[in-house]
Amino acid sequence: MDTSKAYVLSTVTIHNKNVDKEMKYTLVSKDEADFKQGKISVDSPIGKAILGREVGESFSVKVPAGKLELEILNIER
Repeated sequence: MDTSKAYVLSTVTIHNKNVDKEMKYTLVSKDEADFKQGKISVDSPIGKAILGREVGESFSVKVPAGKLELEILNIER
């Protein structure tokens, strides 16, 4: 399995620089999304921003609460 980039069913650990906190999400389809279980849709703003990214990449994403500064720390399958 290729873990160099984030794809559907990847579990991605990200660092939210705004609040200096690590979060772990699994990228899933819209039908499987369950934020409480750490499953986010690839159609969500954060999911779209993570797709195709590599470990070490930093990026920003606009969400309803404002702009998040994120960094990918780890990708698992």
